[in-house]
Amino acid sequence: MTYEDRRWHVPEDDLRAYARGGLEAPALWSADTHLTACAHCRAVLADLGDPVALDAGWERLDTELDAPRPGLLESLLRLGVRDHTARLLAATPALRRSWLGAVTAVLLLTVAVTVGRTESGRLTFFLALAPLLPLAGVALSYGPRMDPTYEMAVVAPMHGFRLLMIRTVAVLAAGLGLNGLATLALPGYGLLALSWLLPALALTATALALSARLGPVLAPALTGGGWVALLVTADAVRSGGQETLAPFTAAGQGVSAAVAVLAAGLLVLLRDRFDLSRDPAV
Repeated sequence: MTYEDRRWHVPEDDLRAYARGGLEAPALWSADTHLTACAHCRAVLADLGDPVALDAGWERLDTELDAPRPGLLESLLRLGVRDHTARLLAATPALRRSWLGAVTAVLLLTVAVTVGRTESGRLTFFLALAPLLPLAGVALSYGPRMDPTYEMAVVAPMHGFRLLMIRTVAVLAAGLGLNGLATLALPGYGLLALSWLLPALALTATALALSARLGPVLAPALTGGGWVALLVTADAVRSGGQETLAPFTAAGQGVSAAVAVLAAGLLVLLRDRFDLSRDPAV
């Protein structure tokens, strides 16, 4: 008896199923691995199977082996959205653990500084910073310099505006959620601690609308700079007895809501400019 006769071989029934393309994993993987090193089984398979079907089987195996393995976030997203949408969302830089960890650390530090101030102190520091974090997240979620899947997004059968909205909603959900949790640590300030929400929406909508013409980096940068300049100006012109800056008063909240609505309307009007296949610069 030769060594070849003593070796384990794929059962003939499995080889027949393999030739028909009906062999399921893990038996399929075992047969594939064995066939690469066993000339005897390859010869039996050649007698049993159709060469075209065998080639199709090998191509199917290559596809399965080369297919990327989804991570935890992508696997969770696939429970509610399509596979290609989950892949584009999971690749968003602003949804990575490093970014979310950095945002969490900044918010914790800000809350610690705010809570540590005297009772007469204002929470201006927190209110000024909180709207900038969702804005930064949106800026990092879109564009050729920030997006690792930019080339895939360009050739994907998806309108650029739809991709922008999908990622914006995901980033806003994460950013606003973290800001909301941080706000819960400031119960002593009442509803004033929530006055960052409307400015955050206004800044994000404005940056997105401006991105149609200025690009995904310059527009958020200018919007964030405008927000800082507004706060500095409001601090310089407020009266001595006024503790709350104008953007966080009732009138300022109304202005923020109006700006958010107007910017959202402008964004819808300019939605065709986000079609990456026609305007790669954006």
